[in-house]
This record gives sequence, structure tokens and C-alpha cells, in this order.
Amino acid sequence: MSDTFPPGFLWGTATAAYQIEGAARENGRTPSIWDTFSHTPGKVERGDTGDIAVDHFHRRAEDVRMMADLGVNAYRFSVSWPRVQPTGRGPAIQRGLDFYRGLVDDLLAHGIEPVLTLYHWDLPQELEAAGGWPERETAYRFAEYARTVAEALGDRVTRWTTLNEPWCSAFLGYGSGVHAPGRTDPVAALRAAHHLNLGHGLAAQALRSVLPARGQVSVSLNPAAVRARTRSPEDLDARRRIDALANRVFTGPMLTGAYPDDLLADTARLTDWAFVRAGDEATSRQPLDSLGINYYQPAVVSAADGRDAGGRGRPDGHGASEHSPWPGAESVAFHQPPGELTEMGWSVDPSGLYDLLLRYTREAPGLPLMITENGAAYADKPDADGAVHDPDRIRYLHGHLSAVQRAIADGADVRGYFLWSLMDNFEWSYGYGKRFGAVHVDYETQRRTPKSSARWYARLAGTGVLPEVPIG
Repeated sequence: MSDTFPPGFLWGTATAAYQIEGAARENGRTPSIWDTFSHTPGKVERGDTGDIAVDHFHRRAEDVRMMADLGVNAYRFSVSWPRVQPTGRGPAIQRGLDFYRGLVDDLLAHGIEPVLTLYHWDLPQELEAAGGWPERETAYRFAEYARTVAEALGDRVTRWTTLNEPWCSAFLGYGSGVHAPGRTDPVAALRAAHHLNLGHGLAAQALRSVLPARGQVSVSLNPAAVRARTRSPEDLDARRRIDALANRVFTGPMLTGAYPDDLLADTARLTDWAFVRAGDEATSRQPLDSLGINYYQPAVVSAADGRDAGGRGRPDGHGASEHSPWPGAESVAFHQPPGELTEMGWSVDPSGLYDLLLRYTREAPGLPLMITENGAAYADKPDADGAVHDPDRIRYLHGHLSAVQRAIADGADVRGYFLWSLMDNFEWSYGYGKRFGAVHVDYETQRRTPKSSARWYARLAGTGVLPEVPIG
């Protein structure tokens, strides 16, 4: 196996608008569901919000220069829907689009390819007040928004992503309630999943109608590498159930044009899926130029016994709630995977990434793959000299990138890797307590300090050769 990555491999970092931009009330931007959620007492640790975040809105030029210094050749960012289209419908605010025009121009001037995500969870609050993703109309509003952004930036941005992790939007936002908008209705979660699928398809069509021929369309999923605790029939069935809810609920419509029969059967006591109209699944299945995969840890499941909480308080890595994000899977128990843990309590297991890359190589032959998020949170602190050393993150990255190399050697067509994240930021319901960044941010002063992992990653991006892990 070669230790050199393929020529033309994209080496990037990734962020999301609400996590970094701040400027929550500037230039006509209105609240998103995350503004509302983070300002609701008890929803986010320590009452943190994204009002200021890491002030990227005002520090854009500095941050792009920092990326250039790191040697990355791609940057995956998201557009804030309410910054561009404050009510979620109608004409765009040009001042909002101007921020992204400037960002794209800055990136291109530094030789960094912009990779644009249309939706990273910041639904305009006005659309949520009208029902949000459980309502069909939201999918059509999303397509309109996609067209608006493509008309503004399609001459300079080649790579477009419709949705980031629709599983989180649907099942954490409307099922367990640990993400915005914080609703806890299993049927609403399933409806949201369908309308996200439909919105993806409609948005992909809208993009294709506007973008030049070189435009590329993708979607970023967070598929679960689901493992049964034992080989018993009950545990294997638990794995099947979670695989349907975590993975095939999206890859079914998006890649094959149909929901899996077992998913419909598993959830039949909750809904008859009458919200799926004729032609919806075909619309969801649009030609893709790549499939984005976000990976952090595998899931270990079994059939629940009398001691299991039936999905409550489960170690599934998705936050504590009395409500499950797994509708129809009350018979399934989750278990903490063995081994080393990150600050998120997530296991360090690169084999799950390898397994997913080979799985989608088999299931979607000919479709290039991108790792659009991978990374880890650790308790990073500056030393007495102000330097930030994070050897645990370097070991994490080395292990996962070695898994990518093995997958490529075994036939996976992987075209790029995006480190989550460029810099420490607002980590959703954990607020500012978890640091994923390759660059440390002092939240009081907004000072950026590249960590040891940033310098290690810069060597990789510059050579395409996986550096050794420093000793000590």
C-alpha cells in the first residue's frame, strides 16, 4: 500500500455558518432555528449562542490567509440561509450574498477551491414557524433558495453540496429534540427525513438548471457504521433496524429511488408514510458527482433487554434526551464502543471509516467519494509560551487517514478529505466547551493560534504523503 495519496486529491478544512460567522443581526440577517434554540434556556450548555461565535463574518480575510498558510487547497463552508433569504422565501438580500461573493473571491485569490454547502442546519425561523421540515412546502422553498445562491455564485463555485447530515436535521431536530428546533415527535422526524430527501432532489434539479456544465452536485451524509454486539439473530436484527434509520432512509431514495421496505414495515405503527407522494422518490434520486461521507465513530447495538432504557440515555453519541431519535426502534439498545475516547465521549475507531468507504464503493459503483467531515475534540490549551500541542488529534488523524489509504488501495474512489474543523467554534448544543479545531481560538480575544495538528496537516496537504506521528 502506497503512503502517497492520489494526484489531485483535495485537502481541505470544513466549517458551518452558524458555528463560526457571528454577526447574527447584521445586514438584514434574521433568526434561524439555531438562534432561537440557543437562546432558549437549558438548550445549550452554559447558555452559549452563536451570536458572535468566532466572528468570521468580520475576520474573513484573516481566516482565508490562515487557510492559505496551512496549505489546504479546498475549503468547505456553508451559506447561512437567513443571511441570504431572511424569510426563507422571495428575493435575496444582496448584502448577504455579498459576504459569500467576497469569501469566494478571497479563496480563489489564494488558490483555495470553494466547496459550498447550501444547508448546514440553519433553517430560517419563519419557515419553522410555518411547520419546518415536516412540511412539504419547506422542500420547495429550499429549492428556490438553492437556485438563488447558484445564480449568484455559480460562475465561481464549481462544487455544490445540497444538505449536510440530514439525519441530524430530521432525527435530532424533530425526534430527540437535542438539536434545533428541539421538537420531540417521531412522526415529525420521519416526515422531516422525507422532505429533506425531496428538498435535496429539488435543489439538485435547481442547481443543474443554473450551473455551468462544469458544476458538480453532491450531498454530505453521516452514515453510521452499525455493528451488532453479538451474532445472535436478535442483535443482527437490531443492526438492520438502525441501519435502515441511520443510512438507508436517505441512501434508498437518493441512490436507488425507493425507501427500503423494512424501514416502512418497522415504522408502520407510527405512520403509513402517506406524506410520500407519487414521484417523490424519483425526484430524490438525482445524478450526483460525488457522495460526501462524514464519519466520527461506529455504533454498537443489540436487542434491548429489561435493563436497557429502550433508547433513552443511550450511548449513541447524540446527546441525552428522554426522547429517542430512532423511531420504531425501541427494541434496540446502544452500547459504548470499546477503546480510546475523545472529549465528546466518542470512540476512536478508524475501521468504521474504512468499512463505510468500501460499503458505498459496492453500493454505488462509479460514484466518487469525499470525506467531508472527520476529526476529534480534545481539551486543547495553550502552554506557557502560547503554543498549542495536540498529539492526540495528530494520532487520530493519522489513524483515520491510514484507513482512507487502505480503502483506496482496496478500490474506493476517494477524491478528497476535509478536516473538521478549521478552528474551534460553537459546537451546537455543547456550546464552546468542545474544541474540534486545527486552529485554537481564544474566545475572549478571538486570537487564532494554529495547533501542532495544523502544522502536521499542512505537511500532508503540501506533499500528499502521510507524515509520521511525532513521538512524545
